Amino acid sequence: MKKMSATNQKENQHLHSKILELKEKLKAVILAHNYQVPEIQEVADYLGDSLELAKISRNLKEDVIVFCGVRFMAETAKILSPEKKVLLPFPDAGCPLADTITSEELLSLKKENPDSWVVSYVNTSAEIKALSDVCCTSSNAVKVVRNIPADKVIFVPDKNLGDWVKKNVPHKKVVTWRGFCYVHEQFSGEDLKKVRRIYPNAVVMVHPECPSSVQDAADFVVSTSGMLKEAKRSSSNEFIIGTEEGLIYRLKKENPQKEFYSLGASNICVDMKKITLNELYEALSRGQYEITLNEDIIEKAKKSLERMVEFV
Repeated sequence: MKKMSATNQKENQHLHSKILELKEKLKAVILAHNYQVPEIQEVADYLGDSLELAKISRNLKEDVIVFCGVRFMAETAKILSPEKKVLLPFPDAGCPLADTITSEELLSLKKENPDSWVVSYVNTSAEIKALSDVCCTSSNAVKVVRNIPADKVIFVPDKNLGDWVKKNVPHKKVVTWRGFCYVHEQFSGEDLKKVRRIYPNAVVMVHPECPSSVQDAADFVVSTSGMLKEAKRSSSNEFIIGTEEGLIYRLKKENPQKEFYSLGASNICVDMKKITLNELYEALSRGQYEITLNEDIIEKAKKSLERMVEFV
């Protein structure tokens, strides 16, 4: 990680203070995903994965939610708390995985598989959630599919997470889509072999958005929240991490006596890095880039998200 200059550190400290002042004045709360840049993680009120932040957004007392993540996450917060003002500090922070399926494509899948339940990964647009029976995250996808009252499932849009579900729920028919996260898709089984040779005593933890070859060779296949829990619980002092590099900052901060290495290159989600302290400050000071959704979409999508939160 590139070292910050003294000037930049001073500027960030100044912005940090101004953000805290504005936040109190506006009765706002800052939510940030584990992949956000360190300075955003440091100023956030709540830090977590998609499921943790979704649960938190349902019960906030503040009037304004500033979501430091990508668009589908801010939309999720708006769907679960429609009475709140939800801001996304960088309006073009999207998710290429979420964009891999359209409403028309999902409707076609449903027509081809009429007796199936649609389970959509939370990494989808509000429109896809509105067409789904239940949503899931990487931390509860297996549990959701295992427990819903259906033997046939349409799982969208991530093929790798869908494959992980298939392995763990073999008694159900799971139809997957062809989408993938470009960050996790870059990890390979060869990467894992190489890094194991370098750090033979390290525990390997990978995200279920990684390809099957990586999942099969890992010690743990878990969400980012699962990685954080395992790192604290484990007696090991070395870990190889197969997910977006932003999580390593939090892992090191919470486990300073342990070492964390990226699986292969330090793969970065460009969209997750778009929000800086300056964008966060501008969002608060101008009240800009508010998430707005059609009421009908909110009502339908909320049902699938509420079902998701039941499977904790």
